[in-house]
Amino acid sequence: MTLLILAYLGGVVTIISPCILPVLPFVFARADRPFMTSGLPMLIGMALTFAAVASLAAVAGGWAVEANQFGRDAAIALLGLFGLTLIFPSFADRAMQPLVNLGARLSNAAGNADATNKASILPSFLLGIATGFLWAPCAGPILGLILTGAALKGANAGTTALLLAYALGAATSLALALAIGGRVFAAMKRSLGVGEWVRQGLGIAVLVAVVAIFLGADTGFLTHVSQSLTNNFEQSLVDRLKPPLKSAGNTAPQSAGADMNLPVEDGFPPLDGAAAWLNSPPLTREGLKGKVVVVDFWTYSCINCLRSIPYVRAWAEKYKDQGLVVIGVHTPEFAFERDVKNVQAAVESLKIGYPVAIDNDYTIWRAFDNEYWPAHYFIDAQGRIRYHHFGEGDYDQSERVIQRLLADAGNKSVSQNLVAVDASGVEAAASANDDKSPETYIGYNRADNFVSPGGLLPDEKKTYDPADLKINQWDPSGDWTVGPESGTLDTTDGSITYRFHARDLHLVLAPGKDGKPVRFVITVDGQPPMGDHGGDTDTEGKGTVTEQRLYQLIRQSSAVGDHTFKIQFLDPGVRAYAFTFG
Repeated sequence: MTLLILAYLGGVVTIISPCILPVLPFVFARADRPFMTSGLPMLIGMALTFAAVASLAAVAGGWAVEANQFGRDAAIALLGLFGLTLIFPSFADRAMQPLVNLGARLSNAAGNADATNKASILPSFLLGIATGFLWAPCAGPILGLILTGAALKGANAGTTALLLAYALGAATSLALALAIGGRVFAAMKRSLGVGEWVRQGLGIAVLVAVVAIFLGADTGFLTHVSQSLTNNFEQSLVDRLKPPLKSAGNTAPQSAGADMNLPVEDGFPPLDGAAAWLNSPPLTREGLKGKVVVVDFWTYSCINCLRSIPYVRAWAEKYKDQGLVVIGVHTPEFAFERDVKNVQAAVESLKIGYPVAIDNDYTIWRAFDNEYWPAHYFIDAQGRIRYHHFGEGDYDQSERVIQRLLADAGNKSVSQNLVAVDASGVEAAASANDDKSPETYIGYNRADNFVSPGGLLPDEKKTYDPADLKINQWDPSGDWTVGPESGTLDTTDGSITYRFHARDLHLVLAPGKDGKPVRFVITVDGQPPMGDHGGDTDTEGKGTVTEQRLYQLIRQSSAVGDHTFKIQFLDPGVRAYAFTFG
C-alpha cells in the first residue's frame, strides 16, 4: 500500500514538471466541454494506455518499445488531424481522406455538448488513448523506482497497479487543471465572445505539441529541465515513504555463544527454476536438509558483489567439511549477464568453486522475495532462514552466525577463528568514508545526473556536446544511441566524462555486437592516471574493452578529492552501462 501511495503522489507532482507540457494542449482542448463526458474519459484513456505500455516496456524488452513506436506514430498523425479540425472547422468537410474524416468525427463528437453520453464519451476516450501513447514522463526517482522493481519482479498485477497509480496521480493533477481551465474559458466566452479564437489557439497549441513530440523535444530538453525542478521533491517522497530495507537479523551479537539471538525469519524457499547450474548438479532444499546453507545473490558486473565474494569464497572453503553448503544464485542485472558462457567465464576468473545457480528468470530471487545485490541468507540444518544480510560489510558477524548454526547442527569442532581475507583488484574492500559518488546508470531507464545540452534522446542516434560538470554529473560526447540499459557509441572518437569523488572508478562496458575489441584512453583532470590507474588500464590510461564486464579504470593511491574523469573510445560500437565507485 505504501508503494501505491508513493506511485500516486509521484504522478501527482508531474504537473509541476516540464515533462507534462507536451500533453497539456490535448487535455485543455477539452476544457470548455463537460468534464464527465469529455475530460474524464480522455484522462482515463490516457492513464490506462500509459500503464499498459509502460508495463510491457518494463518487462518485455525491445520488441515492446518498437511496438509502442508504431502506436506513437499513429497517435501523432491522429492528434495532428485533431489539431487541424480545431483550427479549421470546415477542413473536415472539404477533405475526403478517411483519416481526416475520422479525426473530424472524433473532434466533433467529443466537443458536442448536446450529444448523448455514449456518443461523447467514446471519442474522448479514444483521444485519451492516443495521448497516452505520446506521454513520456521524465524518469525521476519515483518512476525509476517503479520501473526498476518491474524489471526485477517480472510481469504481474503489482507492476501494472503501481504504474496505473502513477498515471492516475498525473490524471488527478490534470483533472484539477482542466476544471480550472474550463471555468476560465467559459468566462472568456461569456464576457468576450472569443470562443472561436480560443478554439483556434488550442488547435495551434496541439499542432505545436505534435511537432515537438515528433522532433523529440518531449524527451530531450524537457527531461533535462525537469531534473532540476522535480527530482529533489520526488526523492524526498521516496525517502519518506519507501518501505525500510529488510534489515531484521542484521544486529546479531558478536559472540557465537548459545545466547545469540537468531529468530526464525522464514522457511527455506525452493531452488527450482534455474536455467543451469555451475560447479554442481541441481540442488534442492529437500536434498540439503541437515546442512547449514548460505545463499548468496550476486551478479558478476556488480562491484558490491565482487567485493563480498572473497569472504563467501573463504567461508565455503573453510567450513565445507563441517557441514556448510554455499550456493551462489547469479541473478542478472543487465541483458549480457544472462549469457551462461559469460557467467561461466566470470566464475572461473573469480575462482568460485561452490555451486552457482543461473537464475535468469528471477525464479529463485522471487521465491526469496529478495531485492538486493549482494544478499546473503543463512539457513539452519532444519531448513529455516535464521539470519540475512544485505550489501557489503559485517563479514565477521556473518561468519559468527555460520559458526553458531553449525554448532546447533551438532558439529562439536567448529572453528572459532575468523577468515583472513587479503583481496586485491576489484575484489578489494571499498575505501572508508570517502566515497561521495553514487552508482550511476547510462541507460535511460535509470539514468540520473545527465547534463548534456539538449538532454537525452532515447533509442535514437544523437550527437552529444560536452557540458560543464558539477560533482557527480556526467555527459557523453560524440554520436551515441542511448537505450534502456546502455549507451552505444555509433562512431569513433566518442567519450564520456564524469565529475567524481571516490578512490576507485569502475565502468561496466561491453564491446560492439560484432565482438570486436574497442580501444580507449582515460584521463583524470586532463592528465594520464600514472600511478592512479586501475587494473584494466596502464599508467598512460590505455586499455581495451574485450568482454562484457566491469572494468576498474581508476584506483587512486593519493588523497581522494573531486576529479574529472574522461574516457575516450578510439573505436565504434562500445556499450556503456553503469559507473560504480569504491
